[in-house]
Amino acid sequence: PHAETEALDRAGAAARGATAYVTLEPCDHHGQTPPCSEALAAAGIARAVIAIEDPDQRTAGRGLARLEKGGVDVEVGVGRDEAADLNDGFFLRIAEGRPLFTLKCGTSLDARIATGGGDSQWITGEAARDAAHRLRAAHDAVLIGSGTALADDPELTCRLPGLGGRSPVRIVVDGRLRLPADSRVVKTARDVPTWLVTSAQTDPTASKSYAEAGVDVIEAPPGAAGSPDLAWLAGELGGRGLTRVLVEGGGRLAASLLGAGLADRLAW
Repeated sequence: PHAETEALDRAGAAARGATAYVTLEPCDHHGQTPPCSEALAAAGIARAVIAIEDPDQRTAGRGLARLEKGGVDVEVGVGRDEAADLNDGFFLRIAEGRPLFTLKCGTSLDARIATGGGDSQWITGEAARDAAHRLRAAHDAVLIGSGTALADDPELTCRLPGLGGRSPVRIVVDGRLRLPADSRVVKTARDVPTWLVTSAQTDPTASKSYAEAGVDVIEAPPGAAGSPDLAWLAGELGGRGLTRVLVEGGGRLAASLLGAGLADRLAW
């Protein structure tokens, strides 16, 4: 449900003659819901304060025009910079067809992400781990490489009180299908959406067990060193509707994203 229709439903008759404040131009196309611009005008609001225009060609000014035609006083640009930041993943997907990637990295003071033997599960504190869970709740998906999956066997869910339902899609890049069938992400794939990205050159029979467990297997063309092509993957994720992806490791995946120019934000 879009924010405008949710707000109108809750306001009821109080919406008539009121001011609506929105962070993005109300949509003006029929998708899973009718146009929000149409709903606002029909509700009889007197004024709409809109932070920023929608670059999606299905709206792109049409939402503003519909509101004005419906007799609504429209003001655009209040909080524009903040709205651009809030909607940056959506804007990037519209402009480039890919989601925004946030590279999350926890390091020690000497800039390491693990001990030499790789046996350090935690190098950050409880506050940092809570912050990481809040990041998960604010992103559409969380992305890791097979090395991290093997070393940590993570759940990749949001486990803060009250935010359990905000767990993102879990994506594992595993070009050689090394992810164990008894790993946490595979065993819970029917509860939390889980995508496994592997090479298109992988034996199809090898991925069958993952699919039977509820994992969505994505076959990507090979990129550098035979690993899945990250530029292709970025477009694939954008095509699947993702706007913000949190990259949680490990070092090889992080370096590959940086090298491909796909790291948009750093959460350090």
